[in-house]
Amino acid sequence: MAYLDNAEITVDAILTRKGRELLANGGGLNITKFALGDDEIDYSLYEPAHPKGSAYYDAAIKAIPITEASPDETQVLKYKLVTLPKGTKKIPKVEFGIPSISVNQSSGQVSLTPTTSPAGNSQSGYTIILSNKNAGAVVGMGMAATSGTIPLALGDEITTTAAIETGMTFTFIPNPSITATIKTTITVYGNETGGSQTIPVTVTYVQPT
Repeated sequence: MAYLDNAEITVDAILTRKGRELLANGGGLNITKFALGDDEIDYSLYEPAHPKGSAYYDAAIKAIPITEASPDETQVLKYKLVTLPKGTKKIPKVEFGIPSISVNQSSGQVSLTPTTSPAGNSQSGYTIILSNKNAGAVVGMGMAATSGTIPLALGDEITTTAAIETGMTFTFIPNPSITATIKTTITVYGNETGGSQTIPVTVTYVQPT
């Protein structure tokens, strides 16, 4: 990966590996949305004590070299920009409301109702990712399956092992067929505001009597 000259405004558009794969298989890209991010920006460089005054507070940030577009979709847009109402003083925080999930293979379902504070994600909802789908299944409710977007691109290695759902509320259903205890994680993302929370999930295997 190289750097772009940040003295000029440059649009560097490329296809990711996933995009090239879709074209190679004869499929269309069907681009319907886009997102902006600031992954390469280090905001700790903002210097309100700069000896030259307020016009130079962000001078170091503006001097950061911009990286070329990356073809690896799993390593970009980890920090998306979001649009919030004028006057917003706090970045919305996304939470599950419970610290963890601990069940056995036959102990029933667990309801998950993510919340956002201040209020948000009321239109596009949330995306949930269960890292190991062998632990169980997640079901999203309250919106069309195509309404949400996965907030970051997941590599094929992850998507083959994870369960991914969009919705307003969710249900976790433990796998009744496990033969050993499984420990994994479940993560919720706000599709509009960004932000996420990850909690541990334990599905304990109980020997049948």
